[in-house]
Amino acid sequence: MIKDKAIVIEEYSPGWPLAFAQLEEVYRSHLGSYVVGIEHVGSTSVEGLPAKPILDIDLIVEDSHLLPPVITALEEIGYQHVGDLGIPGREAFRRLNTPHNGSPNAWPEHNLYVCLAGSTSLKNHLAFRNYLRSHPGKARAYGELKKRLAAEHPHDIDAYVEGKTAFITGVLKEMGFDAAALDDITRQNKNVK
Repeated sequence: MIKDKAIVIEEYSPGWPLAFAQLEEVYRSHLGSYVVGIEHVGSTSVEGLPAKPILDIDLIVEDSHLLPPVITALEEIGYQHVGDLGIPGREAFRRLNTPHNGSPNAWPEHNLYVCLAGSTSLKNHLAFRNYLRSHPGKARAYGELKKRLAAEHPHDIDAYVEGKTAFITGVLKEMGFDAAALDDITRQNKNVK
């Protein structure tokens, strides 16, 4: 069990997509043609969904040979590469400094990942986000689940993440994800880093 600061779920903020747009500008200006897409994923990307106030951002690269220059470019703007954290096709980064584009504004907390195009992790993030965006009833149920789990496990991110897994994999199964991918996602959510 990881004990950390309290897990806090906040009501949706229209500032989240605005903050993503600012960060997207930073990544585009520093990564150029290395990335083929920049996606706001996770609960903060779904209008109306309560969430931890931490943006999840996926930078998409076509091929793994592009990872070294992307890692270098991200290190130059204040990130540290921390590896795949047990999730193939997805490299995680920790902020050391706040990226900037000349603005004095501080950026919100965020998780940054570089994902290989077509990876299960990326497909999972995009499919789940898109489903919740188009199914408000399911998004409300997911929001209530997140609030309940945060109340039950306020300092245990592993239990919080694991508690959401059945809901997430149920949605992905409905969307046609195969059993092997769902098993991988379930396993990965039991090994939260």
